[in-house]
Amino acid sequence: MQVAPKGSTLPEITHHEVELNGTRLHYVSAGNQGSPVLLVHGFPETWWTFREVIPLLAASHRVFAVDLRGFGDSDNEPGDYDSKTSAEDLHLLITHLDVGPVHLTGQDVSGATVFRLATTQPEDVLSFTAIEMGLPGFGLEMLADVTHGGAWHIGFLAAPGIPEMLLAGREREFLGKYAFPSMNANPGKITDGDVNEFVRTYSRPDGWRGTIGLYQSMLKEGPEIKALAETLGLMAPVLAVGAGGGPFTSGTMSRAAASEVRSVILEGVGHYVAMEAPDKLANAILGFIKSVDAIYLADRRTPPQEASTTLRNPKRA
Repeated sequence: MQVAPKGSTLPEITHHEVELNGTRLHYVSAGNQGSPVLLVHGFPETWWTFREVIPLLAASHRVFAVDLRGFGDSDNEPGDYDSKTSAEDLHLLITHLDVGPVHLTGQDVSGATVFRLATTQPEDVLSFTAIEMGLPGFGLEMLADVTHGGAWHIGFLAAPGIPEMLLAGREREFLGKYAFPSMNANPGKITDGDVNEFVRTYSRPDGWRGTIGLYQSMLKEGPEIKALAETLGLMAPVLAVGAGGGPFTSGTMSRAAASEVRSVILEGVGHYVAMEAPDKLANAILGFIKSVDAIYLADRRTPPQEASTTLRNPKRA
């Protein structure tokens, strides 16, 4: 159902809530034509990270951006907050919206969530865009190894009880003075207003629950994610968007995907691509999904058995 926004918003979008899978998800939508795009945020973000990307995509596509369970204005009651549960949420959201298959776009720590969705529910996914993304089982865990240059906050956020004890009441300091500045190559692009919006949701009671769940699952689900890649496989065409992480995303997806992987690296952009370079990101996504849509439309005019092969393996087209 459509609801009034609880925080920052844009005139081009509408806010919605839906009860599914034992929780209540908040999402926004924009646009009324074209193939559907589902945007999935990372950390320390919410749907708001796509605030400048959404209008650019919505000019020619139906766009949905969700707050994962435990993030933003979605519920964060006691429960499971791992990537498997969040992937089930996204599948049920797509079913509820009746818009599948979608152009699925995931960022950062949502990687395992969107990868699970794309491998276990391939009928939901028309294309897969990975932004500054790694995957458990394909080297992401190494970023938690501080003895070899890894980031301390990964283990910190995954440590039972520690984030709630040390970050409650200090959300602004952590987000505004560490998380965003440390991985941002364009400081002026993430404004005080942006930080205020993120602080608003992370500072609610149990506001770190979604983050904690994804980071905890990240450190133990490597074998399962690798098994999904080897057995079911990511069959949708892939766009890997790198920036501050350089070729890390494309290297990960080239090993994890069974389909064609196209790669773009945005120079002069840090980790927070959607906020630092919305125009560049939107152009990359639009060009990619335009080519996928062209194949999809052509395949709809061919026998189903041939269409399936061509769509999931566009190199054969």
